Amino acid sequence: MKSIRPIVILSIMLLFMNLSVSEAQTTANISYTVSFPEAQAHYADIEMHISGLKQNVLDLKMPVWTPGSYLVREYAKNIESFSAEAGGKPVAAPKINKNTWRIAVKGKTAVTVKYRVYANEISVRTSYIDASHGFLSSSGIFIYPANMLHQPSTIHIKPYQNWAKVSTSLEMVNGDPFTLRAPNYDILFDSPIEVGNQDVFGFDASGVKYEICMYGGGNYDKERLKKDVHKIVEQEAAIYGENPNKHYVFIVHNHLRGGGGLEHLSSTVLGASRDAYGTDKGYQSFLGLVAHEHFHLWNVKRLRPIVLGPFDYDNENYTTNLWIAEGFTEYYQEIIVRRTNLYSPENYLDQLAGEFNILENLPGKNVQTVAESSFDAWIKAYRPNENSNNTTISYYNKGAIIGMMLDLEIINDSKGLHSLDDVMKYMYTEYYKTKKRGYTDAEFKQGFEKFAGKKLDDFYKNYINGLTPVDYNKYLGYAGYKITDELADNNDPALGLTTVTTANKKVIVTSVSRGTSAYIDGINVNDELAAIDDNLITDASSMLNGKKTGDKINVGIIRDGLPLTLPVTLLKSTRVKYKIEPVDNATPQQLLVRKKWLSL
Repeated sequence: MKSIRPIVILSIMLLFMNLSVSEAQTTANISYTVSFPEAQAHYADIEMHISGLKQNVLDLKMPVWTPGSYLVREYAKNIESFSAEAGGKPVAAPKINKNTWRIAVKGKTAVTVKYRVYANEISVRTSYIDASHGFLSSSGIFIYPANMLHQPSTIHIKPYQNWAKVSTSLEMVNGDPFTLRAPNYDILFDSPIEVGNQDVFGFDASGVKYEICMYGGGNYDKERLKKDVHKIVEQEAAIYGENPNKHYVFIVHNHLRGGGGLEHLSSTVLGASRDAYGTDKGYQSFLGLVAHEHFHLWNVKRLRPIVLGPFDYDNENYTTNLWIAEGFTEYYQEIIVRRTNLYSPENYLDQLAGEFNILENLPGKNVQTVAESSFDAWIKAYRPNENSNNTTISYYNKGAIIGMMLDLEIINDSKGLHSLDDVMKYMYTEYYKTKKRGYTDAEFKQGFEKFAGKKLDDFYKNYINGLTPVDYNKYLGYAGYKITDELADNNDPALGLTTVTTANKKVIVTSVSRGTSAYIDGINVNDELAAIDDNLITDASSMLNGKKTGDKINVGIIRDGLPLTLPVTLLKSTRVKYKIEPVDNATPQQLLVRKKWLSL
């Protein structure tokens, strides 16, 4: 018998140590109590109790980001008064990095941790607490034990004063709405909690109980919303052939001016303007937001890029596929509402033309590919600066356009037999349900090719990983449509900048577009536009009145407090404004594609 080397002995010892830690992890019992003794000052107090410990060291961590919102937000910055005790005695809990606290628990089977969270940022992805309600964006509220993301936990809510309702997709314990159960931390961090006196109403659709929870009031019509949201839910479920939830919650925050949404596994948080429901534009915009975030319960939350789950809550999670995850969802948000007949075909085409205009008026379309836009979301999409329009695009916007292109390509090539719907259902079934994992870039490409009936190497080279201008007329032509630029004959001059007028009537430059008069001749962001040819500027909208393309003008500016005159040659405005129109004498094939595409 050969002797065992020391390194082998050490390896065996480490193996048993790891098994011991794993066993400890599976038997730990974790609970939280959330109270609001100073809700009026935007605070929540958290008490976390962990028992069944067997390890020597316990690291507690706060996520640095929220899944679905690709920015490191450093939630630990809002924590204060962090302390720990065991057996009724204080124990040291030093912070060892930006989001981790370390507690020595050798010989201790249980520990209690207390901390406060300051929550005063109104958005769909951050917690906000005041005397009227508490919105808990879970990944910014609950710390978790390192290496225990699989552990279940119980959350006890102690409401502030007269708060009487809890809205969340987490399941109640023993029918108590103030006691909730999370089967693991991925689900806890994907389940926001609204506490207060929100208006709650709902409906059943696709065998699922839906709740709409309205905070902040508003001129919404409950019965109309229930009917129209029901239609959207049914249309989206029909694409995938199932609704994977038992219970789904829309948490809606109505403010004077609000917007945005964030998807979750079995819920979503929406921002809305409380008085916009009464206008056609406002109501349709809200329905589009509903359709977008609800569509995510399949696309992203279950059918997902392979790197987006299991999540790394300490670091960025990079993918080049947000043009599918978010862009296709943006495409579907409008086409779904069209399918419900809540949009007319003309309304839908106007919305689509708006997407074209956004992309084509961005100089960044010649710089950043849609794959790069996805990958760099962490450092660019959520951190725009004054030059972003010149260097970046949105994976939402261009991804929606690519969704349209592929949808029309598949419908046309299959003579109406297939559409992008078939790709989405196939990928959902193949990767989420069967393989139980996310997809790679190459695998989704194969899914497209399966229903397009051809290789899409050139499409990917040109439009996903390249900067080839979109051939709108080619793809719209499949359905018998074309684009027309309403500004094509406009020869008006433009400086190529945007401005803001301050309270004391100063006109300040906020952005300058690449290749324009202002860009070429040196007008900068933060310059104050003072005069043109010695005529004082008081109104930015009229400062070029009487000027023509080709004119040479002198622009007086104030830069860093000093006057400066810049000679500028006025160039023609490069802006486009597309509209979508039917072609003359559409062929039977074009009409077939049009009918399939627009659900006519």
